[in-house]
This record gives sequence, C-alpha cells and structure tokens, in this order.
Amino acid sequence: MEATETTHHAPQQIVPKRTGDYLEVMSKAVFQTGISWKVVENKWPGIRDAFRGFDHRKVASLTEAEMAELGADPRVIRNRRKIEAIVDNARTMLDLEEQHGSFKNYLRSHGDFEKTVADLRKHFKFMGETGAFYFLYVVGEKVPSYEDWCRSRGREPMTAAPHS
Repeated sequence: MEATETTHHAPQQIVPKRTGDYLEVMSKAVFQTGISWKVVENKWPGIRDAFRGFDHRKVASLTEAEMAELGADPRVIRNRRKIEAIVDNARTMLDLEEQHGSFKNYLRSHGDFEKTVADLRKHFKFMGETGAFYFLYVVGEKVPSYEDWCRSRGREPMTAAPHS
C-alpha cells in the first residue's frame, strides 16, 4: 500500500495495489466496530501477520480449525464473529472480483456513494454506515465530506483530538 498525505483529522488514505489492501482496510473497520480505535491500532501489526498479510485468497481459504486458532491468538482481537466475518468478507471479495474483473471495478459499478454504501452493507459482514464511509474514504473512493455525511444522517461531526 502506498500512503497519501492527509491531515490529523482524518484517517490516512491509501492507494490500493491489490485486493488484499481493500481487505485490510475493511478488516480494520470490522475490528473497530465497538472497540477503541487505539486498541485496534496497537494490535494491528500482529493482526496483519495473523491474517496472512491480508492476502485475500489466503484469508478466504482459512478453515474452521484455522479460524479457531485465530480466536486463541493473542495478537488478534479474539472476537470469533469478527474473525468469521473477515474470512467471509474475503470470500465475497473473491466472488465480486471475479464478477467485475477487479474489486475496484466492483466499487465503481454503483454510480454513486449511497448506492455503493448500500451494496457494501448488503454483501459484507460488520459493514455499517460508518464502517462503509471509513472504508471508502481510506481506499480513495469518492465520498462526501465527513461533515456533510454526518449532517445528512442527523449527527454532529466528531472533532479530532489535537496531537500532543
């Protein structure tokens, strides 16, 4: 993954080079659901290693026994439902990649942000509105501004804490 410049108010964006880059960003959104982002960030190197570098083909081929091993691995946030979701999401990515020629083509096949979010939520586990927005933003897809997105959902945008 190649990082692009960003401000401290937003997560770092990437230029995905392979489908596994999309899986890694989506998996981070999955793990961040209901958990402090700091916990996820601190564990991320171990999570990346445990999930085979997020090679989507390797993750998609994990067996029940291998998922059970991940569930006992101290490097990983040991939530069996999330581990299973990530494996299922990798399998879904493989299917969509095959149907559309690439995962990027799939993402761009919906015409607009709201339709893309709806389809992500339909196909991928643990992918709510916020996770979908985060995912699309980080992988460099066109999204509304965070402030506009929050307000369109009747929420006030959160502000980032200043760096110390």
